[in-house]
Amino acid sequence: MGKLGKKRKAANAKVDPDHSYSIGEAMALVKEVNTTKFDASIDLHIRLGVDPRKADQAIRGTITLPNGTGKSKTVLVLCTPDKEQEAKDAGADHVGLDDYIQKIKNGWTDIDVIVAAPNVMAKIGQIGRILGPRGLMPNPKSGTVTPNVAQAVNDVKGGKISFRVDKYGIIHSSVGRVSFTAEKLVENASELIKLIDKMKPSSAKGIYMKSISVASTMSPGIKIDPRSIN
Repeated sequence: MGKLGKKRKAANAKVDPDHSYSIGEAMALVKEVNTTKFDASIDLHIRLGVDPRKADQAIRGTITLPNGTGKSKTVLVLCTPDKEQEAKDAGADHVGLDDYIQKIKNGWTDIDVIVAAPNVMAKIGQIGRILGPRGLMPNPKSGTVTPNVAQAVNDVKGGKISFRVDKYGIIHSSVGRVSFTAEKLVENASELIKLIDKMKPSSAKGIYMKSISVASTMSPGIKIDPRSIN
């Protein structure tokens, strides 16, 4: 492991790894210990007491954060020609079908979200092995497979995000940027945590939310006391 720089050492010294902070304290602190020169992402990490291998415990969903994510997402809409103008008017960055499927086959994945009309999903299936591992495969549960492609584009551009538990039982999600006020970060994080809490499956036993932490890009993790979420 490489040596820590002076800034990272100073940041680490400000965080007590054994203490669980209130959500307000944590969001103020994560801004303070950020060491990057760019507007870093603030990410929430929620460890759940679930078994992701069981279908009813594979937590996933979408949410539109009250204050957005602070990141402009690049959206590709795959649809038939009759939907193209609708998608473009809504602000989609790329619109088409066969030409983009071929581009993706050739290795192009310079996009954040793919929205698809239901009637083209059969064609998209042929690139599922490329999109799936990258988290780009359109899915009805995340609202990215829909006949109303304009609304889906508006939702994504307006701060709608998707989340899902990984194989270790953890949900990782951005809740804003370092440039956000601590108050806005608290609002975003609280909404996400409350939604996930409501999604607790009846088959999950024991403690549901085992731990919550927040960190910016390259900063130390800060534990959050779940009891501080109103």
